Amino acid sequence: MKEKQYVFGEILISEEQLKKRTKEIGKQITEEYKGESILAVCILKGAVLFMTDLIREIDLDVQIDFMSVSSYGASTKSSGVVRILKDLDTAIEGKNVLIIEDIVDSGLTLKYLKDYLMGRNPKSLKICTLLDKPARRSADILADYTGFEVEDQFIVGYGLDYNQMYRNIPYITCLVEK
Repeated sequence: MKEKQYVFGEILISEEQLKKRTKEIGKQITEEYKGESILAVCILKGAVLFMTDLIREIDLDVQIDFMSVSSYGASTKSSGVVRILKDLDTAIEGKNVLIIEDIVDSGLTLKYLKDYLMGRNPKSLKICTLLDKPARRSADILADYTGFEVEDQFIVGYGLDYNQMYRNIPYITCLVEK
């Protein structure tokens, strides 16, 4: 059986749009947490670029930590079973925690993660996602800060990948079958 071939579709979100919206979200977070500090929790690997740009736009004391979670295994569809591949190195009790995600798709993994972290008694826990794909949502979860809403397409760039490729593209595009 021949492997599917993909090409880039149109640019969905330009580099300039990404920078502008990231700056806006950073300003909003700064205002909402005025006088406090936050712990930014980056969900690996897709959110790394967004988190790096976002925390530079937040004018507060910001600590960072990383988590890696999986509900996909070798599939392109969520199994619904969430595995924590890398947990936090930092205790979050009494802290303002901001989960930074690349995309909210079904929401199953993020819902599990939010419930899991709430069990550690943070002062507050909010979610910031670069992209929201509500057409695929099956869990009852919403982000507190959203960069852009996207259609149900196969999206890559600015941290999002296909088979670990295309994360370094400075804009958001989609892959279409050749």
